[in-house]
Amino acid sequence: MTIDEFISFIRSEFPADRLTYQKGIPTFHPESADEAAKYFQLLNKHKLTTYVTSFGNNIDPVGERFTDMVTIRTDRLNQLIEVAPGDLYITVGVGYPLREINQHIAGDNLYFPHSALPYVGSVGGALAVNLTAELNGHDLPIKKYFIKAGIVLPTGEIITPGSVCFKSVAGYDIVKLFAGSWGLLGLIVTATFRVLPTTVAHEYESMRQKKIDRARFLSGLVPANTDTDAVYSRKVKDKFDPNGVLPIV
Repeated sequence: MTIDEFISFIRSEFPADRLTYQKGIPTFHPESADEAAKYFQLLNKHKLTTYVTSFGNNIDPVGERFTDMVTIRTDRLNQLIEVAPGDLYITVGVGYPLREINQHIAGDNLYFPHSALPYVGSVGGALAVNLTAELNGHDLPIKKYFIKAGIVLPTGEIITPGSVCFKSVAGYDIVKLFAGSWGLLGLIVTATFRVLPTTVAHEYESMRQKKIDRARFLSGLVPANTDTDAVYSRKVKDKFDPNGVLPIV
């Protein structure tokens, strides 16, 4: 199936407004996990690829490499879904602007450190790059607060790894794998974060955003890199995306 044929097929399977053109690139805008899952299932069926993007941040597609694919954009997954002051967590759609979180949870006396950074982008974009700050000489990555997610895998399966509990079952915290994955392991649809009471916000006044380093992550996916971490990264990528629906571009 050609890209033009796939575009016509997408228009026949989803509401008309789900497909737009961004910078000349055909772009699918899911409004739910189910729509995103169906989209990925179609990609697998027709042996096509896609690229995850948000709204004008560090993972937006640029150039001719993207002309032969439909990208998928998270901008309509932008709801503040749940605020739980008693349990100190919030759940948002990944298209939600990161810097607006504190504005909307301050009334509940809650504070999210990374919302105070000068990052202009979505929650999904911040997770994709594992947005990291420096505080008192130590790194403070956003994945420290990332405790649960709704994720559509490249195969079209929906999973919800993680827990809102302060103490959960022992074992590897799978949800953390998706922070810093640059959208190559799947599409995060919703994200749940541990938040703090506003009474401790002053402790983060010296926090500064660190430079985002895409090359460091992608170098681990290059076959020529035989470091242990690089080999493990490729195994994880192959596990979640066996058909190469989310290629490295």
